[in-house]
Amino acid sequence: MKINSQLRSSAPLLDAYLSYFEVSHTPFTIPGHKQRATQIDQGLGALVDSDIPLYGGLDEIKLTNQVLKASESLAAQLWGADFARFSTGGSTHANQAVILALGKPGDKVALSRTAHRSVLSALVLAGLEPIWLTPDIDATTGVPVGIPLSEVKRAVKENPVALLLTEPGYLGTISDLAPLIKKAHDHSIPVIVDAAWGGHFGFHADLPKHVMQLGADALITSVHKTLPGYSASALLLARTNLLSADRLEQSFETTHTTSPAGAPLASIDAVRALLQTRGPELIGAMLANIAEFKAAVQANFDLPIFLNTNDFPAGRFDPAKIVLRANQLGASGIEIEKALIENGIRVEMADRDTLVFLATLADTKEDFQKLAIVLVTILKKVATQPRESATALSWSVIPQVAISMRDAYFADTELVSATAAIGRTSADLIAPYPPGVAVVAPGEVLTQQIVSGLITSQKAGVRIAYATDPTLANFRVVKTR
Repeated sequence: MKINSQLRSSAPLLDAYLSYFEVSHTPFTIPGHKQRATQIDQGLGALVDSDIPLYGGLDEIKLTNQVLKASESLAAQLWGADFARFSTGGSTHANQAVILALGKPGDKVALSRTAHRSVLSALVLAGLEPIWLTPDIDATTGVPVGIPLSEVKRAVKENPVALLLTEPGYLGTISDLAPLIKKAHDHSIPVIVDAAWGGHFGFHADLPKHVMQLGADALITSVHKTLPGYSASALLLARTNLLSADRLEQSFETTHTTSPAGAPLASIDAVRALLQTRGPELIGAMLANIAEFKAAVQANFDLPIFLNTNDFPAGRFDPAKIVLRANQLGASGIEIEKALIENGIRVEMADRDTLVFLATLADTKEDFQKLAIVLVTILKKVATQPRESATALSWSVIPQVAISMRDAYFADTELVSATAAIGRTSADLIAPYPPGVAVVAPGEVLTQQIVSGLITSQKAGVRIAYATDPTLANFRVVKTR
């Protein structure tokens, strides 16, 4: 059956994916299910029979048609880059690929402490040393509001090979980027931005510009977070006057699978075409629905319970972000999340003071209306007296570096009790997830604030990820001589 998708004519990979199923194939290639696993088991077939690979699926095994290259070229043109690669390994892979292309072991990079764990893991792989940049914290909301120019000025004195930023932050805030990029470029330092949560930026007048429009040298973004792409699909876009195209290509291929799945690749191309042809229309509808939803909920309460654009300087907050301030109601975000789950609604993140609801182009007006009705009912039941917002552990820790992350990663280690771990050097990267921002990284000192904060957060219902002992009764530390 032929599918006449609106996007098909302007998305080569989507067309290749759909075309594959419109003709008969007898494949003697991978994947092993041959799109016929239903013959073995209907459940398995329902899961895998729509899966085709790039090689021998979207294109011939020898890549005769170069359909991936054509689609990546279209993405580069749209975002104003001269290098583009599609990843089936998420922004994690794209972050690691670009970081491996930056320098040599021992070189320094300046980066935001709010960086995702994938960035820190990439530093270990590349042997690069971090110059940590501390974000400003908004006194009223406890939210990190961006890296100040003073931090970048301090960092450039140490001659980093790159400036790595995470924009927007997980809660939707954005640094004043233009001065940061200019300061780095004044010293010929490339600026790489992990914009995993900002794939929609730049495609509507009411949204911030994307960072390529602001002069950044590389943009990494997820196509499955704020955009309607396949899970683990991501884009790496770059300009190569300060970055090496050859190194980027080598690093991308070194860290990517040699058997990329076709559906994530096709979805990246389709989403690119969607933004190019209907971006303003669809994003405009989404923003209108979000504004209507916030107004409907807020009308029931006297104090402001959402983060909004007017809480921050112009252009410094993503208007598509829905962040509920549970502390304004004197309620627990985790308890609100539990009540929402009982009503069939899942949220992106919840901690004691905050809930994050992810809105995308796929949400309907009816979805928002349902959420508003359920949420108001719950909030009215749990609301008490407001309390001050506590700065989340992920944003409040100032790291104490004992040894390099790479040295700690490869060091001899041991498990010790939580009490005994205080003052020792961590061998683990430990982070509440989401957002996946490290509270402690390998090579940093486990302080009383860190150990007690992680344990308290876990007891409150926050998922603490990547610790060797997930109970946090013990911590893995570097052995002392």
